[in-house]
Amino acid sequence: MTYKETLDYLYHQLPMYQRVGKQAFKKDLTNIRLLCKHLENPQNKFRSIHIAGTNGKGSTAHLLSAALQNLGLKVGLYTSPHYKDFRERIKINGTYISRKKVIDFVDKNKSSFDEIKPSFFEITVAMAFDFFAKEKVDIAIVETGLGGRLDSTNIITPLMSIITNISYDHQQFLGDTLKEIAGEKAGIIKASIPVVIGERQAETDHVFIQKAKAENASISFAEDHFRVQKIKSSNSQTYFDIYYQNQPYLTNLGVQLKGSFQQKNLQTVFESIRVFNQLNEFDALRKAQLYSAFLDLKNKTAYQGRWQVLQDKPLIIADSAHNEGGLKVVLQELTDLRYQNLHIILGVVNDKDLAKILPLFPENAAYYFAKADIPRGLNAKKLQTTAKKFNLKGSSYISIKNALKAAKRNASSEDLIFIGGSIFTVAEVL
Repeated sequence: MTYKETLDYLYHQLPMYQRVGKQAFKKDLTNIRLLCKHLENPQNKFRSIHIAGTNGKGSTAHLLSAALQNLGLKVGLYTSPHYKDFRERIKINGTYISRKKVIDFVDKNKSSFDEIKPSFFEITVAMAFDFFAKEKVDIAIVETGLGGRLDSTNIITPLMSIITNISYDHQQFLGDTLKEIAGEKAGIIKASIPVVIGERQAETDHVFIQKAKAENASISFAEDHFRVQKIKSSNSQTYFDIYYQNQPYLTNLGVQLKGSFQQKNLQTVFESIRVFNQLNEFDALRKAQLYSAFLDLKNKTAYQGRWQVLQDKPLIIADSAHNEGGLKVVLQELTDLRYQNLHIILGVVNDKDLAKILPLFPENAAYYFAKADIPRGLNAKKLQTTAKKFNLKGSSYISIKNALKAAKRNASSEDLIFIGGSIFTVAEVL
């Protein structure tokens, strides 16, 4: 098969959650275990770090990758979903898996796929594990897709586990309460393997503490140890002071990320590095290495999609936050910016609980409602009608690109255009 034919096979012949929703989600690890058994269990041939959580997984994974790359390590990174290129999901030191390796993997194993009948996600996880094993990575950072306990990635035995935070998302699979959602994420906590929890939350702390106790796993909460304070920002860098046990640890640390909300992700990363250093599996990351670790984050790890500035005049920002917890902090960030008028291009998926997210959006903005170009995209007219009930007013458009063209026509050079609501909305403008 050609690369295009391979992608067509992956996207259209296999159930893919990003496209079709819940019918692609399997609460079962049978298929991934069968696939990896066929591949001679590649997940057991490299060391790993496992990351779950509602928000911040991607940023935390990329920041950690950058830090470990500064140790001279060959770092695999598995994340999902992708924005533009399927290969974004599987990287080593910021370089995508090659098209040839994607083709070869599918060609070689297609008969097994036909027999096992895995989902799209199960195949991508198996492909990543096989690639990391064959490329002999020193360590792989593996992000869960959805949940944790029954996520396909949860067949690894990592050096450490990380759970960033808990918010409402994917309730149809994970439960209707924060406690239930935390229980699913806590499924990545394994026997005698340390776990770092990014944020303390009254409703969920005890879930993680009890699970860690049952597994005899040491547990630490990042905010008990580290505090991160934003100092200033430039066009490309944000500068932070890092405090450990309330004492200065790193001052004026440059990070190639925008958004004050990254403070919590950095707290999680620094606590994870502290625990990682105690494992004595590799050389310890030292302060001097950390100062330079994040300055070139995007080139080093191919990071994208979060608070991404696409243009200056008018200022155009795209961000892939898509649930209550993520949108809350991103929309708060907008209030700190100076602009004359606010234009918001909004597209969401059709299983999103609009009653939870639409009240977060400002009423004093001009809205451009559009459907992301995937089957799960919510019809723009329906979104417009529902948004009107929350005093969010604007027009609907047949595509995200048309909405952006309209916003650019209407915006002055001193205005702000924000694009968000879904990863798939952002993907169309990157």
